[in-house]
Amino acid sequence: MASFIGKPFRSGGREHAFAWKMIQSPLCDTLFVAPGNAGTAQIAKNIDISATDFDAIKALVIKENIKMVVVGPEDPLVKGIYDFFLNDQDLKDIPVIGPSKIGATLEGSKEFAKEFLMKHNIPTAAYDSFTAETVEKGCQFLETLKPPYVLKADGLAAGKGVLIIPDLAEAQDELRNMLVHQKFGAASSKVVIEEFLDGIELSCFVLTDGKSYKILPTAKDYKRIGEGDTGLNTGGMGAVSPVPYVDAVLMEKIETRIVKPTIEGFQKDGIPYKGFVFIGLINVNNEPIVIEYNVRMGDPETEVVVPRLKSDLVELFLAVANEKLDEFNLEVDERSATTVMIVSGGYPEDFEKGKVITGLETVTDSIVFHAGTKLENGNVVSNGGRVMAITSYGDNFQEALDKSYKNVSQLHFDKMNFRKDIGFDLI
Repeated sequence: MASFIGKPFRSGGREHAFAWKMIQSPLCDTLFVAPGNAGTAQIAKNIDISATDFDAIKALVIKENIKMVVVGPEDPLVKGIYDFFLNDQDLKDIPVIGPSKIGATLEGSKEFAKEFLMKHNIPTAAYDSFTAETVEKGCQFLETLKPPYVLKADGLAAGKGVLIIPDLAEAQDELRNMLVHQKFGAASSKVVIEEFLDGIELSCFVLTDGKSYKILPTAKDYKRIGEGDTGLNTGGMGAVSPVPYVDAVLMEKIETRIVKPTIEGFQKDGIPYKGFVFIGLINVNNEPIVIEYNVRMGDPETEVVVPRLKSDLVELFLAVANEKLDEFNLEVDERSATTVMIVSGGYPEDFEKGKVITGLETVTDSIVFHAGTKLENGNVVSNGGRVMAITSYGDNFQEALDKSYKNVSQLHFDKMNFRKDIGFDLI
């Protein structure tokens, strides 16, 4: 069976991790990745098309007789790739692993997500939303909250649309900047102001066929560029799975109060959903509260979650497509997995590409998932801000981290950077 994984604009470690796992399946004889990187080129056929170019994807699917499409990022889901296939006579029988356009709005609109949470009595922070016309009401609403103040651009803003600001006057200025001056473009034409919650964040990943679901291993990622969670936000500098402090009691609360009502909400609201639900949570005094929904797997969390899945990933996706997920026995590796992200110097701000990466042949006891890389004149070179994720197994997360860091130390490219304290808050 031929399969296709698509990601627009850049190719990430998440897509390489999916490809690495899918190609292990006897059901997958050919795998296409768009646009791909130096890592996926070793195991699949890279295709230079954007995952938001639906017509080009249609042509590829028909030409190569592709039998399944797995969508990595949120953008094509929010733009309706699931609906595009469903409504096309030539494509309607080809499964797309990802939600419908209305389902993807859970990530595409912060306001839509909050309304869904409130409607289905799923715990989340108090909020209100505002537009340019009601910006001064928004400033008044801020005065009723305790600092710090949380401002969220309603639409997709490439992970940069959430601001947490300690000062009231600064928060009011930023609100005006977002709404009136379109700081994040159309994404901030509406802004959600949310109550700040103080606790420990974690990620819960769920795969659903729209009726039943499987909860995947938990993970925790590290967003800030600097040690001790300092500096600018990034796409993610590393991750750990499982999360050590998530015990059976907390997991039962997450499933009962959040996961079940979410899947039941899809059914009640008539939302077609066959794909991943990435639930961003905060644990406040051992009570799980939803921060946000994402409609795809996280990156770099995928690089620690997927390696812990012992089951055949293609079989799992077929169970989703055929609405037989309740019959699937999901097997999980009990070992811990960690990943450390190697990034370009200067990231998440300005950085240089085209740096030759050396030492890859010396890596042992770890899996290298490529993100921003490409092949150039026989060399693997950097081609993005986040360059590679070094994933390892261990009997505990510290043992796994030691392996990852040992292999990171053997890799090199000019101005290479990485965080040296992944998992620091779990010790």
